[in-house]
Amino acid sequence: MSLFSGLRPLLTRKMLICVFTGFSSGLPLFLLINLVPAWLTKNGLNLATIGLFTLTQLPFTWKFLWAPLLDRYAPPLGRRRGWMLITQLGLLCLIGILGGFDPTTQTVTVAVLAILIAFFAATQDIALDAFRREILLDAELGIGNAVHVNAYRIAGLVPGSLSLILADRLPWSEVFWITALFMIPGMLLALNVKEPEVAKGLPRTFKAACVEPFREFLGRQGWQNALFILAFIFLYKLGDSLATALSTAFYLKMGFSMPDIGLIAKHAGLWPAVIGGMVGGLWMIKIGINRALWVFGVVQLVTILGFAWLAWLGPFTEGGITLENRLALALVISAEYLGVGLGTTAFTAFIARATHPAYTATQFALFTSLAAMPRSFINATAGGLVEYMGWVRFFFFCTLLAVPGMLLLFKVAPWGEKVPRQEANEQ
Repeated sequence: MSLFSGLRPLLTRKMLICVFTGFSSGLPLFLLINLVPAWLTKNGLNLATIGLFTLTQLPFTWKFLWAPLLDRYAPPLGRRRGWMLITQLGLLCLIGILGGFDPTTQTVTVAVLAILIAFFAATQDIALDAFRREILLDAELGIGNAVHVNAYRIAGLVPGSLSLILADRLPWSEVFWITALFMIPGMLLALNVKEPEVAKGLPRTFKAACVEPFREFLGRQGWQNALFILAFIFLYKLGDSLATALSTAFYLKMGFSMPDIGLIAKHAGLWPAVIGGMVGGLWMIKIGINRALWVFGVVQLVTILGFAWLAWLGPFTEGGITLENRLALALVISAEYLGVGLGTTAFTAFIARATHPAYTATQFALFTSLAAMPRSFINATAGGLVEYMGWVRFFFFCTLLAVPGMLLLFKVAPWGEKVPRQEANEQ
């Protein structure tokens, strides 16, 4: 009975919706992070070039620039549902088309298509994040975002596991089309949910859609605290993001095969992240978002060191891959992604809490754009850093980069501070 009571917050229609929003959001991003680098590596592109391909993810950083358009203009299905469906249909087509090109001879075309995928994915995220924030009560933010993040991680199984396994048996063009079809569940969601009540009132002018969200945030927080919050959002996951920027290429360079990565690394990473996210979401109900950021952030920081240990053991090329090597890989990835699951759950809930329901899309887009900057800009240097430092020192460097974000918790989320609860949002 007590177990059922503890799980009861998960067993609602809103949480099921969060499963669909997370899956739809995660699929195109993990395609760019996992499948595309594996595709480029298998086609012989060097690490520096693969690292530069992370610049194709720049739309995730700049999406706040066009977020006001999604607040101001509503397609026929509604301000949230309409944009969700449009972007998901575009992603299905673009992902399928991408695999038909040769990255060695058509590198520029591949890069352009990757940028378009990132643009449509970032625009989809604007609509999905706003939709999720508008249907969740403030008390549901922790668990709702935990469910969203976990489904987001589960979506990574498609391009990060299933697609890699299929790539050993099918042409890349077919692999990308099969991956693209997994956008269909999100399209079904957009067609079958109700438009949130708070999303029905459009800003009267485009200027109002652009200016008011920023004015409200600065007025509510004050300039100094607003800057601390923005700096924290940029820095909290900086080290973790850089450490995993070339994860697929790292596993390949350590001597692991594509099936190893698909069956061991991805599953060993996924399920601890899912468990960590769900436990974190439920625990957050007890301890609050502030304390969760502290506890989960420490776990997130420490587990980066596991990659340095694996790099010190490898590469495993001379004697071949042994059972011990695979167990070491599974252990390191499990620990790292447990930290990722915990840290991301608290971090996403913090971002949602920082938004105002009246300006959800633009404010959420601004905050998540800042969070995506390390992935878009700094991660582009990952290949060059590895070539200069080597894998071991690179992962130690990533661990150090995680420290400043933790220090900012003293300002933005003090351990003992009780955050006043805002009024509940209408669905």
